[in-house]
Amino acid sequence: MTAPRVLTIVLNWRTPDMSVKAARAAHRAMQGIAGEIVLVDNDSGDGSFEAMQKATADWDRLRVVQAGHNGGFGAGNNAGMRAGLSDGARPDYVYILNSDAFPAPDAIAALVDHLETHPRTGLAGSHIHGPDGAAHVTCFRFPSALGEFEGAARIGPISRLLHAHTVPLPVPQTTQTVDWLAGASLMIRQDVLDAIGGFDERFFLYFEETDLCLRAARAGWRTDFVADSRVEHIGSVSTGMKRWGRVPAYWFASRRYYFTKNHGAAYLALVTLAHLLGAGLGTLWRLLRRKGASRPPYFLRDLVLGDLGAALNRQKRIKP
Repeated sequence: MTAPRVLTIVLNWRTPDMSVKAARAAHRAMQGIAGEIVLVDNDSGDGSFEAMQKATADWDRLRVVQAGHNGGFGAGNNAGMRAGLSDGARPDYVYILNSDAFPAPDAIAALVDHLETHPRTGLAGSHIHGPDGAAHVTCFRFPSALGEFEGAARIGPISRLLHAHTVPLPVPQTTQTVDWLAGASLMIRQDVLDAIGGFDERFFLYFEETDLCLRAARAGWRTDFVADSRVEHIGSVSTGMKRWGRVPAYWFASRRYYFTKNHGAAYLALVTLAHLLGAGLGTLWRLLRRKGASRPPYFLRDLVLGDLGAALNRQKRIKP
């Protein structure tokens, strides 16, 4: 029986040293596994491509490629998939690794072993933890109107009542099936990609993993969290999310596109209304309890204005 081949993709955006460090950890974890690493520069324009080429010039089983334009997370990883294995062979699995994530020596093998022994699992992700060892929340339910309401309200009695709809899941202690996983360390069966395609490149950043897992689920594939695959993740090094003072417009655009694409424009209006109702209740609850604001500045305004602007643009397009 031929050993499964893995195409590992590390996507760089202006963090060449960190990306090489992630690739080095992946290279170590690929020992004994057939396949290669593709280090993709997402058109950083800052010398990243040349720096990564120089740093990895004497490595085996690794290539540095240029995406050619910065189309976001999904587009960059799709560029890595198109680059493929150097001999043109079809990989059995594609492994997506963030540029600030560092797999343990057996982390990639654990994902391969799980997919090899669970033929209906299409995607498998790792247990992600920070440099301090604290587990990161990476397992989720698919977003829904009730999930939006609960997440915006964040009131104990409401959260307990709607616990079956809460989007973020507690970090599992054992391997189990979930709706979707964050893409910091995610292995995808090539059969899934052949059936449903890669990432939807209309998402620039955020919701692209959610959409991919939803498409896989609708095609009959499971997504599994694999507890034995452990990966250290710093988090948000390229995106700067930890420094956000205001949620960027592309997050709202991805949210709108996800709901409209998968559930329709009417459902987008419903989930936004549910979010506003939940936020109103949550704000009142916190005022009564003399607690401060719990969301980024201008979040609700940007949410509503973005949805209204998109709706008006749709109306303009459908006018005769």
